[in-house]
Amino acid sequence: TVMENSTRVTEFLLLGLTDDPHLQLPLFITFLLIYTITVAGNLGMILLILLDSRLHSPMYFFLGNLSLVDFCSSSAVTPIVMAGFLTGNKVISYNACAVQMFLFAALIGVENYLLTLMAYDRYVAVCKPLHYTTTMRTSVCVGLVLGCDVGGLVNACLHTGETFSLFFCNSNVVHHFFCDIPAVMALSCSDKHLNEQVLFYSVSVPVCFALLIIWISYFFIFVTILKMRSGAGHQKALSTCASHLTAVSIFYGTAIFMYLQPSSSHSMDTDKIASVFYTIVIPMLNPMVYSLRNKDVRNAFLKVIYAFTFWKKCVRFKF
Repeated sequence: TVMENSTRVTEFLLLGLTDDPHLQLPLFITFLLIYTITVAGNLGMILLILLDSRLHSPMYFFLGNLSLVDFCSSSAVTPIVMAGFLTGNKVISYNACAVQMFLFAALIGVENYLLTLMAYDRYVAVCKPLHYTTTMRTSVCVGLVLGCDVGGLVNACLHTGETFSLFFCNSNVVHHFFCDIPAVMALSCSDKHLNEQVLFYSVSVPVCFALLIIWISYFFIFVTILKMRSGAGHQKALSTCASHLTAVSIFYGTAIFMYLQPSSSHSMDTDKIASVFYTIVIPMLNPMVYSLRNKDVRNAFLKVIYAFTFWKKCVRFKF
């Protein structure tokens, strides 16, 4: 029976990006470099925000949480992929696959809500500056971030539960480099129609809601900017929004491509390429986007470098 056969699947084989043995080492080095930049960039961003009092504001509080989410989401996927390149062992246990899917789904859900919060924060800062400190109080910001976390956990429970409630009895070969929901769901010998519908609507509704809030926020932001008489005011308002818009475009572009297309039009090869962006590249790019385009972050980084250089000189002088 289907039930009896389904119990035989105790592990999955991740095919990865390529089987070419000549590409395993170059890909390992590439992913190691990307992961190193991701860890340094995101943890460095969190450290800067903690150390510099000028960055103790709602905008940077949300950015710090975004950096933490990016670090965790990359760590849920990249080390396992790198281990597969290095050892050639691409087997992952049934439970480990479920845990990886749960963690990644939760973190992606949190990032979706955080990007929405950041747009609302920019709306209040630009359009209602006199009410900013009262509207975006510390307690409110903490509550909003906790709400994002709860939303991400609910999202992960739904997707992981739906996927692993299916029976796997035909194949355990996942045509992907990690346990992504569509790739694992495709292996099931159960009727997947309802699960695919749940996946589509449970992704599309939060994404569409988030995009609606983001675009409404930026509509009012741009209207407010156009009414500003000061050129410096234009520049400052645009600079605080440009980084967020860049991150939003990359994140939602790949998410829509991956999850909001009909299952019949899915190609595992193109899905894997798109997945590299939102699992590995985006967590690396986000701290770069925010640091390179943000004067406050650059100044905080230079301040830390100067302090470290001064400390080294003091230590040398003592010895």
